[in-house]
Amino acid sequence: MMILYFSTKPKPVYLVNFACYQPPDSLRVSLSNFIEHVERSGCFTQESKEFQEKVLRRSGIGNETFLPVSVHEVCPTPSIKASKAEIEQVLFPIVKQLLSNRRNNLTTNPRDIDILVTNCSLFCPTPSISSMVISKFGFRSDIRCFSLSGMGCSAGILAISLAKDLLKVHKNSIALVLSMEAISPNGYQGQVKSMLLSNILFRMGGAAILLSNRKFDKPTAKYELQHLVRTHTGSDDNAYQSVFQHSDDDGKQGVSISRSLLHVAAKTLTINVSRLGPLVLPYSEQFLYGLSAVFRRVWQSSTSSSSGRLLLYVPNFKRAFEHFCIHAGGRAVIDALEDSLKLKKEDAEASRMTLYRFGNTSSSSVWYELCYLEAKGRVKKGDRVWQIAFGSGFKCNSAVWKCISDLDSSEVNAWSDRINMYPVDVPSVLIF
Repeated sequence: MMILYFSTKPKPVYLVNFACYQPPDSLRVSLSNFIEHVERSGCFTQESKEFQEKVLRRSGIGNETFLPVSVHEVCPTPSIKASKAEIEQVLFPIVKQLLSNRRNNLTTNPRDIDILVTNCSLFCPTPSISSMVISKFGFRSDIRCFSLSGMGCSAGILAISLAKDLLKVHKNSIALVLSMEAISPNGYQGQVKSMLLSNILFRMGGAAILLSNRKFDKPTAKYELQHLVRTHTGSDDNAYQSVFQHSDDDGKQGVSISRSLLHVAAKTLTINVSRLGPLVLPYSEQFLYGLSAVFRRVWQSSTSSSSGRLLLYVPNFKRAFEHFCIHAGGRAVIDALEDSLKLKKEDAEASRMTLYRFGNTSSSSVWYELCYLEAKGRVKKGDRVWQIAFGSGFKCNSAVWKCISDLDSSEVNAWSDRINMYPVDVPSVLIF
């Protein structure tokens, strides 16, 4: 029986290291520059310009976010060349950094990589993004490579899920996961307000994550993957269409973000948390939640008045996690999760500061948040981190990591150059 147990026990997956892209200051776009760009583009009506400025003021985005070179042009023209240039500019430096800057001064030879997973939702070239990386770094011909597209902002955790499943099958292997979104080909130049939101929120960024199932990598690894829970509510038309790429009546393509997004996100999060909770919460919290569910069902069956509806007990997730990395999709998303999970302001600090400095970098945002926590020296050995990401479809994905090493807060990452300036107070309406 013991032999059977150990032979079927899931193999641990270690996060050896990760890196986030830090764009050069030359690509920085302040709020005033963004509005000036909108004004001078000639693409928008006065109503559309005023709408973008109003939303930007309330978005939680600051003056240090970045956009690729092609988007700095007045009324940029999307092209394959510009999009590929952005992919290369974001991914190539962080892959090089990750492979040459392993912890304890150990480097990784590109030919040691066994699995490569890339994700970029809205740009899917041929050859694929994974092929671009393989060509640049000279990975082996038998590497198992995958390029994910159309999976939205939650694709970063979804890519980790795919890599984890592959590492279960292939022993003594290293997996490289690359997450980003291409901004260059996806600017919307029409007048539909729900489609203008993506212009305002999304910014340039990307992350590279090195995973391993090799026992001898454990001493140098930062984290061990504890749980990964994926939820997809696409069978509901409202959820399916809440973030949707299409063309407007004038034939201009963009991504619309519906008014129902927060409701859809809350519903999907509830399902995700109901599956994650039993895996991470202490029995006392599970008991209180179960008891409140029973009381509410009994109460509803005994009264027809909706005003007398009892609320479910919200478990104290601070008893399960020391740190929270909530997808920096926008101020409203962060506020909604903070409220629904009964978190304190400091619990969402990494998410708010990531949104403020880098904007919504899509699937890589949860990694910028973990970078922030590390640069602040807050993640200690034994701490548990909960990454929560939302994406079109509609999806909610959760990843739980346990820190298994003593981390060095002086290690260079995307926040190192100005971490002492944060956190900053983000006003409800930004003046510029």
